[in-house]
Amino acid sequence: VHLIPVNPVREDGLNPKSRKRIMPDLLTEPPAIDPVYEAHVYCNVPTIAERSMEGHAPHYFKLVSVQVLIRHGDRYPLYAIPKTKRPDIDCMLVPSRKPSHPQLEAFIKHMSKGSAAQMDGSLSSLPRFPSHSLCEMGELTQTGVVQHLRNGQLLREVYINKHKLLPGDWAAKQLYLETTGKSRTLQSALALLYTFLPDFDWKKINVRHQWSTIFCSGSCDCPMRNHYLEEEQRRQYSLRVKNNDLEKIYVDMAKIVGIPTRQLRASNPVDSLLCYFCHNVSFPCTKTGCIGMEHFKVIKKHQLEDERERQEKKLYFLYALLATHPLLNQTVNRLQRIAEGKKEEVFVLYSAHDVTLSPVLSALGITEARFPRFAARLVFELWQDGKRPKEHFIRILYNGADVTFQTSFCKDHYKRSSKPMCPLEKFVNFVRRDMFLIFNSTSYYDACGRRAL
Repeated sequence: VHLIPVNPVREDGLNPKSRKRIMPDLLTEPPAIDPVYEAHVYCNVPTIAERSMEGHAPHYFKLVSVQVLIRHGDRYPLYAIPKTKRPDIDCMLVPSRKPSHPQLEAFIKHMSKGSAAQMDGSLSSLPRFPSHSLCEMGELTQTGVVQHLRNGQLLREVYINKHKLLPGDWAAKQLYLETTGKSRTLQSALALLYTFLPDFDWKKINVRHQWSTIFCSGSCDCPMRNHYLEEEQRRQYSLRVKNNDLEKIYVDMAKIVGIPTRQLRASNPVDSLLCYFCHNVSFPCTKTGCIGMEHFKVIKKHQLEDERERQEKKLYFLYALLATHPLLNQTVNRLQRIAEGKKEEVFVLYSAHDVTLSPVLSALGITEARFPRFAARLVFELWQDGKRPKEHFIRILYNGADVTFQTSFCKDHYKRSSKPMCPLEKFVNFVRRDMFLIFNSTSYYDACGRRAL
């Protein structure tokens, strides 16, 4: 352990008299990945109140905009393990059943009045909350609803109660809501919105439909993005083939359920097993035997190793830069408009998937971030300096942790700055120009046609 003296920085950004504080800088090797612990983190089962860093800034700063990108909450699996009984999970919302939320009952009532909302295209035909006694494939569970009721409540306490981001008589144009066309993303957005703006007026709600899971809107044509995604999938395949423990586990599980190993692998058993695990339901059994925790641990461990190698190999990073530019560009455009004094779309909510959040984290350079858990949230805060009103700064938070200075474009700024934020122009320059340097390009369309150097 190194003991190093540091100068604490006061909230107003000034250095007080140097006091020696002891900060342990651990030199030991990080512990080996624990697949069971990581699976618990991924489940994100609502238990204790969460501590978060949203809304923290020196007192003379004014919060002017918040943009939130969420992953949907806990869901039923997208795949079934062949020849086994599906996990018995009830998707009816029952306020007396755990996990619950004090506003769950009021949420159900409010959702049943939602016919006045404007929803793009197919969104209007989707149910506004889950309601099957045996969940359908991919359906949001009660746990998933509660996760986002908690997210909305946490954001309300900070952004509405403390910072007054929206007035009591907020107008429809001050909100921007967008979701993919899955019931789980629409329902997650509505759950968060309900506790963020309790008993909101449905007539002010306009939810836009995004057909692409990477939210590329009208800028989805990008051949090189597809090329890097294919290369990344080859890397994944090669890592899997090399893992003998994984192969043995798949062979063993395939024998238990009585199907060829290839068919079992194609059914993506980890998705289904995570559902059993998160809901504390016994793994499936057949006459031949039971799938057990040892099977689950090996598969989950491989998944975690795959995520780690993905960060190192850069193929995914190149994919991520091209996949997320349209969404980040839209974010930057909106932040700039607000910095110039526009009062529209000051609160933005994108309701999305792990395949949306994961590339955004990668493109921003936040390499330490865990894979997006259920109900993960990534928040962009825009602040105005009260002493220099033309100056604007951003903070980026992931699941309540401040990751602003983990980003590639603000790492160096941290060393020179006394403020706990990043100048807006650094983010703007990154999205408009620096994202393309690795492709030896100056624009998204040019980079979409060129290989990286």
